[in-house]
Amino acid sequence: MADEEKKPAAKAAKKSEKPETAAAAKDAAAKKPETKEAAAGKDAAAAPEGEEKVKKVKKNKSKRTVSEGNAYVQSSFNNTIVTITDLSGKVIAWSSAGSNGFKGAKKATPYAAQISAEAAINKALLYGIQKLHVFVKGVGAGREQAVRGLHSNGVDIESITDVTPIPHNGCRPRKARRV
Repeated sequence: MADEEKKPAAKAAKKSEKPETAAAAKDAAAKKPETKEAAAGKDAAAAPEGEEKVKKVKKNKSKRTVSEGNAYVQSSFNNTIVTITDLSGKVIAWSSAGSNGFKGAKKATPYAAQISAEAAINKALLYGIQKLHVFVKGVGAGREQAVRGLHSNGVDIESITDVTPIPHNGCRPRKARRV
């Protein structure tokens, strides 16, 4: 008797799985995930016989070659940023102490400046850079070490210029403190 009771319940479960209307049947078919084999069959059926599907080949962009460029070293009390450009000012490569994994007070060290300069020049070497004009800006600890890092990878440094902004009797000082 227990088997007979299970059979009608199984039939009822099967009945509830079948969609009742044609619209419900379309929705159920749309929800079913398509297998890879079925998708491949559709692609083969869509292409006319005798013609093979032609793959589009992506054209690799050729990198421009830059033999001479400018390197800008911005060294603050908190970080050192090295940017390498071509002579017209278009950025080729850049790196900073923070982007090389240094955090907190370690970003301001000369070692972090050297690592960031080496990382930037390694990226720029892919463009064939050989000569650099270096422009140093800021008063941080990594100024000189960044220039050494640029020179260590076999790039000729043509000139080093300090472009740190210096106020010429700039803004008005604070009023005198009364004690």
